[in-house]
Amino acid sequence: MRHSFIGLLVMGVLLTAIASADDATDEAIKKDRKQIEGTWRVVALEVNGNKAKEEDAKKLTVINGSDGTWSLHDEEKEISKGTSSIDPTKKPKTIDFTPTEGAGTGNQYLGIYELGQKTRKMCFAPPGKGRPTEFSSMPGSEHILVTFEREKAK
Repeated sequence: MRHSFIGLLVMGVLLTAIASADDATDEAIKKDRKQIEGTWRVVALEVNGNKAKEEDAKKLTVINGSDGTWSLHDEEKEISKGTSSIDPTKKPKTIDFTPTEGAGTGNQYLGIYELGQKTRKMCFAPPGKGRPTEFSSMPGSEHILVTFEREKAK
């Protein structure tokens, strides 16, 4: 009888610890989602080690919703949109996104992100490739490295 009581007690402690960790993760996600929400202009873009011209990169903007939705625009035209999930408790922070319309529809992209007050950086791999572990895009890596600046509200 005593062993089953101790077993139940240990189980209760473990479940409480897991629930607390889940609550902490949920709070971290809410905090980062709120900070990500809004319109971001691409200021630097590098694909597989090749840097895009600054004027071409700056034609791209991403509008992020607080619920993980996003839409990518080339100048004023929407070219893709989808959903994302983040985990700000990982080191580096992780992001997985899936386009639901436009280029890459249905594919999942694994990435990492870094978030400042007015800037944000993201590095991701093409579908089927492993998540990057650092913010770089070397030739042969196929990684896409993007730097954003927050757009001022109009």
